[in-house]
Amino acid sequence: MQTRVLLVDDHHIFREGLRSLIEKSDTVLVVGEAGNGVEAVRLAGELEPDLVIMDLTMPIMNGIDATKEITGKHPKTHVLVLSMESNRFFVVEALKAGATGYLLKDTAFAELMDAIATVAGGETYLPRKVASLLVKEFLQCIPEDLTVVYQNLTPREREILQLVADGKSIKEIAFILDISPKTVDNQRQAIMKKLQLFSVAELTKYAVRQGLSPLSK
Repeated sequence: MQTRVLLVDDHHIFREGLRSLIEKSDTVLVVGEAGNGVEAVRLAGELEPDLVIMDLTMPIMNGIDATKEITGKHPKTHVLVLSMESNRFFVVEALKAGATGYLLKDTAFAELMDAIATVAGGETYLPRKVASLLVKEFLQCIPEDLTVVYQNLTPREREILQLVADGKSIKEIAFILDISPKTVDNQRQAIMKKLQLFSVAELTKYAVRQGLSPLSK
């Protein structure tokens, strides 16, 4: 069964070239073309394609807004972005709008065909370069309090924090780690001071949030 595709790009010559390449495949059928986001939204409703190959920077309506409208109105239609934009802002916004694939226009045609098959099948397709942009975005968005446990606490302090959160007493922790109870108590106090937490209950909640201790035993 062929994948029915709608091509969306404001450069007519680019659409023609892409269409001629795609139609050499027996697995993909181009059912329409659009030169802006408004046309894309209209044709997606009329033609009900399996997949929209979407440019981002277009007149009248950009590809991100068009993607949001299409995926909102036609959840069975998948969107694969094909753009010159390599800024992670565009990648993130396109995926938030509902796109399930993002390729750059310098991509080899063979990879485009792989992406079409993957996205049409309901899976996400991101090449290595695009995926690395998302990793950078993710790392920049991690709240500081989620990294304090690894930046500010020593490995031994993290170990003690986990055992405290697991409900172990000072004597039990001392026995497990083969250190004195006084050392355990001193390190627990140091942990509280670093994290600005002042009870075992607060330490436990913090450890759960950090993934150092499960929600239930």
